[in-house]
Amino acid sequence: MATSLSSSEIVGLAERVDRAQQASQPITKLTDEFPAMNIADGYAVQLELRRRKLARGERSVGWKAGVTSRAKMVQVGVHAPTVGFLTNTMARPESSAVRTDDLVHPRVECEIAFVTRQALRGAHCTREQVLAATDFVLPALEVIDSRYAGFKFDMPSVIADNCSAARYVTGGWPRSPLDVDLHALGVVFEKNGEAEGLAASAAVLGHPADAVAMLVAVLTELGEELPAGSVVLSGGITEAVVVQAGDHVSARFQHLGSVSAKFV
Repeated sequence: MATSLSSSEIVGLAERVDRAQQASQPITKLTDEFPAMNIADGYAVQLELRRRKLARGERSVGWKAGVTSRAKMVQVGVHAPTVGFLTNTMARPESSAVRTDDLVHPRVECEIAFVTRQALRGAHCTREQVLAATDFVLPALEVIDSRYAGFKFDMPSVIADNCSAARYVTGGWPRSPLDVDLHALGVVFEKNGEAEGLAASAAVLGHPADAVAMLVAVLTELGEELPAGSVVLSGGITEAVVVQAGDHVSARFQHLGSVSAKFV
């Protein structure tokens, strides 16, 4: 798909999103001003946003997948998961205190994180290639944070906002993906000691490695690859839960242990 925005418009929108992220201030969705904006434009803005962050000294550590339900893909009109980049400033340690005053609309979902030992590329990446290239998997919590007012957005706008990437926490026990059944791992997600979700890893496109394979295909379209040593968040297994200061969330993964975080 060709972009509809000019180079100067792409740079200007990346600056707008960047300011909103740094100031934790909501903005209106970008398509309010640019109604013809499409998904290719969204990725062009996202990659310019990434360039700005790396130029400031942040380090690229991996990528995340979003919209990893086939029903949701149909609903929003995409053929593959959306992708966003991860940098070192987004990572938080297990059981850490995650600030909420530098976020706008924080929500948390539990995911399986993949850590690669070989690079992946190509439009036809497969589940088997992903599993062979993965060093280990482990439990993760992703804190998503849309910078759009009222949490209202569309696909081009949310992609431009780096697919709401904000923070992530990993924990549990690193395991080879060949030693666990990633198709059927049970997960219990709790907030403040109360169950918020009970699901299986098959909720992510039937198998989370398939989501990583599709992410690789999207990166290939964007002229990128998934380098060795990358962290990949494979997509939410449960629905995202709203959090605020004082909340504590945890996710217990079958065969992988647990991961938790508190919000302050």
